Amino acid sequence: MAGALAVPAAGAPPPRALRVAVVGGGPGGLYAAALLKRLGPAREVTVWERGAPDDTFGFGVVLSDETLGGIAHADPVVHRALQEEFVRWDGIDIVHRGRTLTSGGHGFAALGRRRLLEILHERCRCLGVVLRVREEAPPAAELSAAYDLVVAADGVHSRTRAAYADVFGPRVTTHRCRYIWLAADFALDAFRFETAETGHGVMQLHGYPYAKNASTVIVEMREEVWRAAGLDRCDEAESTERCAAFFAGALGGRPLRSNSSSWTAFRTVVNDRWSHGNTVLLGDAAHTAHFSIGSGTKLAVEDALALAACVEEQPDLPAALAAYESERRPVVASTQRAAAASLRWFEELGTYLGQPPHQFAFNLLTRSRRVTHDNLRLRDPAFTETAEDDFGCPPGTPPMFTPFRLRGLTLRNRVVVSPMDMYSATDGVPGDFHLVHLGARALGGAGLVMTEMVCVSPQGRITPGCTGLYTPGQAAAWRRITDFVHRRSPGTAVGVQLGHSGRKGSTRLMWEGIDQPLDDGNWPVSAASPLPYRAGVNQVPRELDPAGLAAVREQFVSAAVRAAEAGFDLLELHCAHGYLLSGFLSPLTNRRTDAYGGSLAGRLRFPLEVFDAVRAVWPDDRPMTVRISATDWAHGGTTGEDAVEIARAFAAHGADAIDVSTGQVVPDEAPEYGRSYQTPYADRIRNTLGVPVVAVGAISSWDDVNSLLLAGRADLCALARPHLYDPHWTLHAAAEQGYTGPGAPWPPPYRAGNRTPPAGRTDAPKPRLTLS
Repeated sequence: MAGALAVPAAGAPPPRALRVAVVGGGPGGLYAAALLKRLGPAREVTVWERGAPDDTFGFGVVLSDETLGGIAHADPVVHRALQEEFVRWDGIDIVHRGRTLTSGGHGFAALGRRRLLEILHERCRCLGVVLRVREEAPPAAELSAAYDLVVAADGVHSRTRAAYADVFGPRVTTHRCRYIWLAADFALDAFRFETAETGHGVMQLHGYPYAKNASTVIVEMREEVWRAAGLDRCDEAESTERCAAFFAGALGGRPLRSNSSSWTAFRTVVNDRWSHGNTVLLGDAAHTAHFSIGSGTKLAVEDALALAACVEEQPDLPAALAAYESERRPVVASTQRAAAASLRWFEELGTYLGQPPHQFAFNLLTRSRRVTHDNLRLRDPAFTETAEDDFGCPPGTPPMFTPFRLRGLTLRNRVVVSPMDMYSATDGVPGDFHLVHLGARALGGAGLVMTEMVCVSPQGRITPGCTGLYTPGQAAAWRRITDFVHRRSPGTAVGVQLGHSGRKGSTRLMWEGIDQPLDDGNWPVSAASPLPYRAGVNQVPRELDPAGLAAVREQFVSAAVRAAEAGFDLLELHCAHGYLLSGFLSPLTNRRTDAYGGSLAGRLRFPLEVFDAVRAVWPDDRPMTVRISATDWAHGGTTGEDAVEIARAFAAHGADAIDVSTGQVVPDEAPEYGRSYQTPYADRIRNTLGVPVVAVGAISSWDDVNSLLLAGRADLCALARPHLYDPHWTLHAAAEQGYTGPGAPWPPPYRAGNRTPPAGRTDAPKPRLTLS
C-alpha cells in the first residue's frame, strides 16, 4: 500500500490515487481530511464520525496566532471563514479574594466549537471528502487493509490506539481534579480566572468568550473537594445550577447551561509511537495537554497541518509518517511539559491563595513557564512593574538582584552557584584548581557560591578526588579559598556543603565511570541498610549500628567546627542524591526495623540528630540549610508529600532554608526532565510551609530566575551548568538587563568589560527599493 505514495520512475505510469480513511470527525480529523483532499484532489478521503455532525464536547475553541498563520498558508478558504467568526480580546482577569487584577497584551481568538465543525464540514463537502456521520468506523485492521493511509483522530479514548496498544505503547495518567464544561449566555470581557473558597474547599473557574453573546465556563476542583461538596451525587442539571451558585459573582447571578456535560478527571495521554504500518495517530489519540493552556484543538489542527505537509513532501508513506512524528513530537512534548506545569499549579491552587494579590496573579500568568517575567514585561509593563514593586524591587532592579537575608547573612542577590563535584582534590585537600574554580565564580557576581559536597571522613568520600574537612590541612586549604573570595569579591558569600557518600562511595572519578567501583584501592562503605547501589556492581554497604551512627555524627560535628574556622558564611547539610543521610530518608534505601527506620518519623531520626549536632557547633549568626531529594522518581520512594514533611521537620529544628533537589537515590529512576523541572517541588514546600527555599534543576536563564522569584516559587535560585559555561553568568545577566546597581557590582579590574563587545558593523544603509 505504501507504494501509492512512491515517486514513479521515468516513463512509468502514475501511481493510483491515495485512499485515505479518517477515524473521528473532530476538528483535527476533519481538517486533516480537508488538507489531504485539497493537496491531492484525486485522492479518495473518507471520514467516519459515530456522533451527529454537531455533537461536541465543550463550547468554545481558542486558537493561537501561530496556528492561524499555518491555516492561512495551507487553506485560505478555511482561514477566511474562521476570521469572520472569531471573537478577539487581549486581557486576562484574575480575581483574587474579591479583587480583580487585569493583565493585557496577550492576544486571543476564539469561536464556537460547533461553528468550527460546521466550517470544516462545509470545506470537506466542497472538496469532495466523503463524510460518514452517525456511523461507526470499521475495525482498525479492516481499514488498514482497505486503505492506503488510516488517520486515527478518534480522541482520548481512541479505539484505534487500543487495537494496536502493544505497538503504540500508550500511557494514560489520570489527574487529581474534577472539571465540567459549561457555558454562559453572555460574553466575558476577558479570559477570566476566579477562585471560590467554599466550606468544602477551593474551586476555580476558567472562562472566556467565544461569541458575541456566549462564554465557555469550566469549573474545576480537587477530587476531595468535589466529593465533599456532594457534586459526585448531582445529575447534570444539579451540577450546572450549583456551579452557577458557586460563581454567582463572576456570572452576575446569571445561569449556566450544559451540553451533555459531566464531571471528569483530565487524562494525559502519551504514546511511545504514533504510527503502525499505514495507521497514524493524530490529536488526542496521540497526546493530550491540559485545557488550562488551551491546547487540545490547537495541537490537533497543527498535527493535521504537519501530516498533510509530510505526505505531500515525502517520497513514500513510511517516510511521511516518520517525518510527521519527528516534526511534531518535540513540539508536543514541550506543550505537554507546559500543560503539566499548569495542571499541577491548579491542583495546588490552595497553597497560593495566601500570596499578595499581584504576586498571585503573576504566579498564575507564568504557571506554565511559557509566559515569563521578561515576556510579560513586554506584554504589560505596568502590570509587571506593580508586581515588582510589591515584591520589593528597588526602581530599575530585576527581582534576581534584590537582597535576601538568612539569619545574620544578607545576600546581595538571589543567584547561587550550585554545588558541583569537581573530583579534583588530592587526599581531600582543595588545591589551586578549587581556588580558581570557586574564585572565578565569586568574581562572576553570584550572591552565594557553594562548594562541592565536602566529605566528613575518608570513608565518606564518593571518589578519591573528593574534597574533605576531616584534617587541619584541609581546613587551612579551604581558608585560603574563603579568604580570597572575601578579599577579592567583597559581598559574595561562600557556603560549604557537608556530606557523606554512604553506599555511593568508593567509586571512580566521574569521567572514568560514574558510580562504578574503583579498579583497586576500594574502601568499605556504610549505609542505612545493607543494600548496594547497583546489585552485582557496587559493594554491599555495612549497616550502621549504634556505634557507627555515633561515629558518623561526630564526624559531621568535627567537620562543621573546621568549616567555621575556615571562614565559610553558610553551611548546608547534604541529605539528597542517595548519599548517606539521604539513604536514611528514602524508603527505598532504608529497610531498618529499629528506631531509625520504618515510618517517615523514624527515617528522619538520624538526619535530624546530625542536623541538631551540627547546628549546636555552627556559629549562631551563620545560616544553615539542608538539601533534600524531594522525590526519588521511582515507585515506592519519597513523594512530594513526604518532601513537605521532611522540610517541615528540618525547619522545626532550625534550618534557615531548604535546598530542593530531586532524585539520584536509586539507579532505576525515571525523572521528568525539562526546563526548571525540579522547581515545582521547591514551590510546593515554600508555599505550603512558608519556609525559604532554594530552587535548582535546569534553571538556565536569568528570565527563569526572575520569573520564579517574582511568582513566589523560590527565594533563591541555584544554577550549576550555566556557571560552568560562563563563570560570569550573573554579571552578564545584569549587563543584558541594563542593571548596574549594588546587586551585581563588577570587580574593579573587570569594569572595562561590563558592556557587550561590538560585533562587526551595524551601520550599513538599509535597503529601500527592490529593482527588477
